[in-house]
Amino acid sequence: MMAGGARSGVAYLPLHDGRAPAWLFARMQELARQMAILIVGEFGAADLVRKLADPFWFQCFGCVLGFDWHSSGVTTTALGALKEGIRGLETDLGFFVAGGKGGVSRQTPHEIAAVGDRLAVAPGALQRASRAAAKVDSAAVQDGYQLYHHCFVFTREGTWAVIQQGMNVETRYARRYHWLSEAVVDFVCEPHLAVCCDATGPGLNMVAAESGGAREAVEALAREHPDRLMGELRQIARLELPAHHHVVLSEASLARLQRIFVQVYEEQPQDFRALLSLDGVGPATIRALALLAELAYGQPASFRDPARFSFAHGGKDGHPFPINRAGYDRSIEVMRSAILRARLGNRERLDAIRRLARFGTP
Repeated sequence: MMAGGARSGVAYLPLHDGRAPAWLFARMQELARQMAILIVGEFGAADLVRKLADPFWFQCFGCVLGFDWHSSGVTTTALGALKEGIRGLETDLGFFVAGGKGGVSRQTPHEIAAVGDRLAVAPGALQRASRAAAKVDSAAVQDGYQLYHHCFVFTREGTWAVIQQGMNVETRYARRYHWLSEAVVDFVCEPHLAVCCDATGPGLNMVAAESGGAREAVEALAREHPDRLMGELRQIARLELPAHHHVVLSEASLARLQRIFVQVYEEQPQDFRALLSLDGVGPATIRALALLAELAYGQPASFRDPARFSFAHGGKDGHPFPINRAGYDRSIEVMRSAILRARLGNRERLDAIRRLARFGTP
């Protein structure tokens, strides 16, 4: 469900094999390019960022580009097409796309720094936001989905959004996490604009509002001497925990945890966000500290799942119908022509597109 409860729904995102064929991806790039030019020209770069952060608009965007409406690949492919489509226009648009799938996602901070001289804000703040969002959804939210895609879109003035996706290898379904800078009050307390998934289930949620006490306890624990923490953990490891308890130590290496605790103790992080930002602090560290916070200090963490929540050209695998290449090319030409005519003072076609965009909006 969207924050604010305006609209709600469920998005089924099964993992599909294969990739968009070259002929389709080339068209996706061109249409994404024309859409970006149109939206930025009419409404501004910040509006495009807001639209991409909206999971409903984003899903429609992927459908318009012609990718599988229900496939997890709509996230990676649509954003990849947008990134490639605007290449060379970023400065003119005042809109930038960093990151992507797999190893490309780890280049996000470098890609932000590379355009730093074209920004009106310090790139360091954007880099910290990117890292924080990735760390929250990989370590503070442990819902069974491993992140494999991280995309950071931002404007010259510093409005940003994160669209990242995790994969559950057992169910072969994906979960998409949406962040918007304007909606983030606290990076570690209900920071998401939306989390989209096909199903919900219990998982450690350290950024839930009701995890506030646990976060404070974890912050305090992180500053304790490692010997005390390890002593507590060794005692807990011998306990017979109830079957309903979702935080366990069976997958954690106590020796590795001890090394991390020493590092954390030397850093003395002052809050939960600072703790998360430390290198080496990952899911196992947060699980161990959350378990200590509950069993030793009576501060339970939340296990509430954070998930809340038209075909234009068909889909690449033939659903709901095969892509009509000629029709796709005509759509690109309509966009290109509308922009050209608007620049020349003929706005009729552009106004028609705008009326179509408003159709059905609540």
